[in-house]
Amino acid sequence: MTMDPLVMLTDVDRATEDLLRTAADLDPAAVGTPSLLPGWTVGHVLTHVARNADALTNLLTWARTGVETLPYASPQARDAGIEEGARRPLRDQLEDIRAAHERFADAGAAMPAEAWAFPLPWLGQSAAAVPWTRLREVTVHHADLGAAYTPADWTDAFALRLLREVTAGAGDDWPVMHLRPYGIDHVLAIGDGPAPVVGGPTKSIAAWLIGRGDGADLTVSPDGELPKPKRWK
Repeated sequence: MTMDPLVMLTDVDRATEDLLRTAADLDPAAVGTPSLLPGWTVGHVLTHVARNADALTNLLTWARTGVETLPYASPQARDAGIEEGARRPLRDQLEDIRAAHERFADAGAAMPAEAWAFPLPWLGQSAAAVPWTRLREVTVHHADLGAAYTPADWTDAFALRLLREVTAGAGDDWPVMHLRPYGIDHVLAIGDGPAPVVGGPTKSIAAWLIGRGDGADLTVSPDGELPKPKRWK
């Protein structure tokens, strides 16, 4: 999947500002209320967005310097950091996200052109994929806040890139299916062999495939129930 990391960094700036505007309009007590992610409050989601920026800043530092800089000290440290920050006041959460984003943006601006090709084993791709990874995290988790912003607010370009990524990464434990977003000439296949064809708007298919939509406006051919995608992330 090709991508221009510099263009994507601009998209990350815009997506982060959009998320901050949504979060700023929340009732301060909302940080303790359930998000759309099972087991996580809104505070968990906001803290994760901030710590993910720091994790990806570490990866950009690794690519720029060549010195191994892991995104998190350990999976346990990642979870502990989210849990520790989840109960902070909303104002602190917003300031944290903004500061973490500025660190990420500064790290992106400091990247020499050749560093974008640096392979990152943790990511399984080159550093050029880091801005897209950040855009995906900010945009999907924006919808997880359960506020006014939903997958219907995603751009078609974002939804199609997400859809292609999820399809390409689906393993053998996913149900076999063919996805036909409206306006796309070719079918996106998960698995081999005969399969039901799921059709509908790109945003709706993408949201359903990653567990952010119920697929109510999707079609399946031949007639029957929608496949049950494997839990994503």
